[in-house]
Amino acid sequence: MRSLFGNLHTPSTFAPLSGLPPRRGSVLASLFWLIVCLMGGALQAAALAWPLRSWSPGGLVPGEPSGSLQLLAMVLLVLALQQSSRMGVAAWRGWVFTTAWLTGTFWWLFVSMHTYGGLAAWLAAFAVLALAGALALYYAAAMGALALLAPRSRWAQAVLFAALWTLAELMRAQWFTGFPWGSVGYAHVDSLAAWAPWVGVYGMGAVAALVAFGLGSAVTALLRAAHGWLTRPVRLSQPVRRGPSAPRDVRQAGWGGAQQPLRVALFALALLALWMGGRWLPDGQRHTASAGPLRVWLLQGNIAQDQKFVAGTGMAQALAWYPEQVVQAVASAAADPGQGPQLVVAPETAVPLLPSQLGPDFWPPLLNALAQSDATAPVAALIGLPLGSYTEGYTNSAWGLDALAAASAKARLAQEGAGAAPLPDDAFYRYDKHHLVPFGEFIPPLFRWFTQLMNIPLGDFSRGALPQAAWSVAGQRVAPNICYEDLFGEELAAYFRAPDVAPTVLINLSNIAWFGDTVAIDQHLQISRLRSLELGRPMLRATNTGATAVIDHRGVVTHALPRLTRDRLAASVEGRSGTTPFARWAGRWGLTPVWVACITLVLLMGSMRRRVKRRR
Repeated sequence: MRSLFGNLHTPSTFAPLSGLPPRRGSVLASLFWLIVCLMGGALQAAALAWPLRSWSPGGLVPGEPSGSLQLLAMVLLVLALQQSSRMGVAAWRGWVFTTAWLTGTFWWLFVSMHTYGGLAAWLAAFAVLALAGALALYYAAAMGALALLAPRSRWAQAVLFAALWTLAELMRAQWFTGFPWGSVGYAHVDSLAAWAPWVGVYGMGAVAALVAFGLGSAVTALLRAAHGWLTRPVRLSQPVRRGPSAPRDVRQAGWGGAQQPLRVALFALALLALWMGGRWLPDGQRHTASAGPLRVWLLQGNIAQDQKFVAGTGMAQALAWYPEQVVQAVASAAADPGQGPQLVVAPETAVPLLPSQLGPDFWPPLLNALAQSDATAPVAALIGLPLGSYTEGYTNSAWGLDALAAASAKARLAQEGAGAAPLPDDAFYRYDKHHLVPFGEFIPPLFRWFTQLMNIPLGDFSRGALPQAAWSVAGQRVAPNICYEDLFGEELAAYFRAPDVAPTVLINLSNIAWFGDTVAIDQHLQISRLRSLELGRPMLRATNTGATAVIDHRGVVTHALPRLTRDRLAASVEGRSGTTPFARWAGRWGLTPVWVACITLVLLMGSMRRRVKRRR
């Protein structure tokens, strides 16, 4: 802006992030960038697992992640931020982008609330949008802080953006019990796989944010250079003016103006080297080794969610089919000891009743088969079911039964009568879920009114300990986790504090039927893949409707069942010993090192701007 008294906005008052004077943008420009943020958020949601099975652009596979698509989405956010001259505008655009991203990521919560919970469609949709909007406040604050603290250097801005973005991810992951579903790093389970055993999912997200900001800055610089060249009048008789009074196309904002294409090229090459870091990074799993094979059957009952807790339909199917599979497993192992299963895994709440609620006909076939498995072909079973009582509290749990446990339970039944339930004792392995789902397994304060609007069997469950002992099966140490517990890599890393007793195989028991035949199944599979990469362990997934799969320690899906089918997956998996760098530092300190690193970088980058102001 200029007047009779000269330039009202000197370069020192320009926003460092955008290189623009503080001003109100036009309505048309605001609408344009709003659409860009919405598009970017939608693309970032699709980057975790492409949601459309009937159509996908070239290079994208339905249900698979795309690191390139995620980078494109975040570049759109960076472009919008670099065209915002005020802190409030940057915060608003960050909020819009993130709300669109998170809504597109976990929109399937609508299915559980409306289809199975009976909540009115408009209220269920509003609840999903409200959750996404509330979580987006972390990112809005981060983008506002970026505009407030941004130094002049684009390099420093890129570091600040990555640190603030990661802080927002950490807040979403840990505050108010945490819900980090869809974090940016999961889109890069293939493209940045080499980083996973070193820095984990949040470190991968920081690398992606750094690269995206740099690419966005390069695009901004090139567009401004092109705009300046196209709009600059030709004045051959006049020298080019420089300094505060020079035209906007001559002044340099940060780096990469119209006169500095070389810097743009060098920065892009540096980012490419970072993106290709997997080629020079040491193998993060080089200190792990084979712990031998384990033959498994993973069961997928495909019990419809609206029938799962209904006596006579889904409940009867589950109580008949799962024990029958265990009996067949024992028979298969006896017939071919070298090829039959050593472990049978049934999903979360495969048995939908408390042991005390099961009739006398349920236990004898199951226990007799397991107890009779001989030493040459022993078979164990890991079964998801609820445990506890009204007085002691309930837990979402898994029981591990081998021949010894089955014999102990048979003896108890014989002693106390055919109607007695084989309650857990020292012969049973028991795992209790630690990280509970809000609204599903515990009701947050002040929200009981909301859960009462839905027809879903909800309750306040008790938490299990962290960590819990692994279970020894066929020479392996297996560690279960239930449902979305595999979303919290730092909690699984707690099992590796003592390497000598660390698990060699991880097992996830889930029931994603609550969310129907949606992209939630694919997203959860990618989450499990990243846990395998971080910890250097195979992940076995036994689910009700999918994805039932075997993932090796490199994050590769080696075996899988089609979704929404009733079947068993027979496979052999290689257990692993040793630890990765991520397992070592996250097992000891959790995510504290990431918090400290990000906060330190924010303070350092913010101090660069203050030093510049003092020099002026």
